[in-house]
Amino acid sequence: MDREWNDNQPIYRQLRDRVVAMILDGVLKEGDALPSVRNVAAEYRVNPLTVLKGYQQLVDEGFVETKRGLGMFVREGVRDLLLEGERQKFLAEEWPRVQETIQRLGLKAESLLSAPPNGRPNLHAAEEPKPKTSVARKEER
Repeated sequence: MDREWNDNQPIYRQLRDRVVAMILDGVLKEGDALPSVRNVAAEYRVNPLTVLKGYQQLVDEGFVETKRGLGMFVREGVRDLLLEGERQKFLAEEWPRVQETIQRLGLKAESLLSAPPNGRPNLHAAEEPKPKTSVARKEER
């Protein structure tokens, strides 16, 4: 987990979001135990009640289950549930802004989809060929 906290959101909520990200990224798998409240509190120098509140939110949402005397565990089937929820959230909240930026910049879907792994799309790949000038046509003959 990242050690930096952002001031725009309560720490317990950020802890909850980090656990969700760990599940989505496969760091925590279904059936895995969450790190203990005490360990997380000590490692990130936060109040154990803050960690417990973040974990409790995960329990309330049905992503984690408590096993008395053993700890908290990622529930079976939760990754698929989280993926679906995160997809819906992305499409509702983030995609409209991304789409607006794409349109504003005049980017084409083909150039974005054919982007190499470095993340820099060939912005000219999807452009239509420019019409040939009369000079270019004469050279072809």
